[in-house]
Amino acid sequence: MSHEVIIETRNLTKVYRDFWGRPKVQALKALDLKVHRGEIFGLLGPNGSGKTTSIKLLLGLLFPTEGEALIFNEPTTNVAKNERIGYLPEESYLYKFLNAEETLQFYGRLFKMSGHERNKRVGRLIDMVGLTGAKNRQLREYSKGMQRRIGLAQALINNPELILLDEPTSGLDPIGTAEIKNLIRELREQGKTIVLSGHLLADMQDICDRIAILHRGELKELGRVSDLLTVQDVTQIKARNLSPAALEEIRDVIQRHHGEDLVIDHPTTTLEELFLRIVHESDLHPGRRKVGQDIGKPAAPFQGELAGQAKS
Repeated sequence: MSHEVIIETRNLTKVYRDFWGRPKVQALKALDLKVHRGEIFGLLGPNGSGKTTSIKLLLGLLFPTEGEALIFNEPTTNVAKNERIGYLPEESYLYKFLNAEETLQFYGRLFKMSGHERNKRVGRLIDMVGLTGAKNRQLREYSKGMQRRIGLAQALINNPELILLDEPTSGLDPIGTAEIKNLIRELREQGKTIVLSGHLLADMQDICDRIAILHRGELKELGRVSDLLTVQDVTQIKARNLSPAALEEIRDVIQRHHGEDLVIDHPTTTLEELFLRIVHESDLHPGRRKVGQDIGKPAAPFQGELAGQAKS
């Protein structure tokens, strides 16, 4: 992950108003965050938490009530940036009477790609998303999972630097989900920046470098997945070939008994448990919110004394 900032929001706020101009719903409140080049960044939250609103604000499809958002260090109102962005919406709006090849050819023309380049990328993307055997079928015959696959291919047709994916694994079976997650990892290896929005916690935990948890339009937590899931007040010790008596003196006894593969660290919870705890605490303390900050740097090593839980 590079230190170069690809996305930055500053006090980003969106209030939806009624016909008379009165505030109706505050979809997003003072969002501050940064996304760096080459990372997979996850936007997590229950329905109505502001995830899709955030993505639409980044794309310039909505205008903020307050604050600003920058992509490639340019205002989101600059439409020229869209040539460097790929976007998969929550619901793919595709022409059902076209097949996969025709669909990708159509979007390639929108980016004014040459015929040779289109043909090369269309074939590669169809194979990448696993639709080679169905490339000549009309999209109206596709299952929801297949539509997500062709939607992802459409988002990649322009070889974008930044990819925004809203619920990319929705409708996919476990095998398809695993394939899409592997594809997202491959895109990161190519240096692309990916922003995922969703609520499938296990999927986000597997592939995201950092996550932001939103609830009722407010940023509740932000950081590396590994840091957020670490249980800081419990110490876990793992060793091999130790007798039960050796565990009582921990370090000295482990060395005395020639223990192998000693690991002393913090056990982790799951992203699902973290998510549910944050939402519960948010309901109990609605006025409390996380102030966004760039915490992309690795966390400091644990310096506390050995305490807590010991496991063999």
